[in-house]
Amino acid sequence: MINFNGTIVSQDASILTQNRAFLYGDAVFETVKIVNNKILFLEDHYFRLMASMRVVRMEIPMNFTMEYFEEQILSVVKVNQLERSSRARITIYRNDGGYYLPLNNTISFLIHTIALENTLYSIDQKEYEVDLYKDFYVTKQLLSSIKTTNKIINITGSIYANENGLDNCILLNDSKNVVEVLQGNIFMLLGNKLITPPVSEGCLNGVMRKQILSLAKKIENLDVVEEVISPFDLQKADELFVTNVIKGIQPITKYRKKEFTIKLANELIQKLNQSIGVF
Repeated sequence: MINFNGTIVSQDASILTQNRAFLYGDAVFETVKIVNNKILFLEDHYFRLMASMRVVRMEIPMNFTMEYFEEQILSVVKVNQLERSSRARITIYRNDGGYYLPLNNTISFLIHTIALENTLYSIDQKEYEVDLYKDFYVTKQLLSSIKTTNKIINITGSIYANENGLDNCILLNDSKNVVEVLQGNIFMLLGNKLITPPVSEGCLNGVMRKQILSLAKKIENLDVVEEVISPFDLQKADELFVTNVIKGIQPITKYRKKEFTIKLANELIQKLNQSIGVF
């Protein structure tokens, strides 16, 4: 079952036949985590979604309040009996009609949910190896910072990672600086300095990125900054980790010949669980 414009309906592929998201990538989306029937970081997700819609000039309905956003997601979570722990994705797309130029800027939305195993965020202790993806580059522009359905770089990068036995790839921007990874933002610990690329470099303005920045700034003797990261910096790092709202924190254990510790990632995951009240 899915939530289509506020109504619970059976999943039907015919919905996509004239869908502008399908035809042109004319859509934005938000993925949220639900724990005990509560959407984590609700306000951050809602305001990022509204900002994304404004960037691509979609018309935001008057009734599309944060309460409506929450209600629509939880309605499909409830009907699928996934209140304990699940992920939900809301995709908002411009309505049918037109070619590159749409007939209007009104929107429709789809919400679907998938069960998750755990309520707690946890660190996966297995080896996690990454390398650079250099076939295509992320552009330093506002569109790169929002979640649109145009994710072909992430798709081709994921195929490259799979073909080369990697767990993830690091994306570079058109200045050849580190931006993010395929499924989230990246943080680098260098001595007592925790660094993540600024949004101006083209990285996603991640919800979990925001949480980790806030939590890390409360750690004594840790300098937390948003600065440009060169690929050459990676092999000098003490620790590298990935953040996204579903996984929380995923430590990178190996980049080329360099192996990394996971001490700070472990500390931050505990603070994250405490901050959301599930630990």
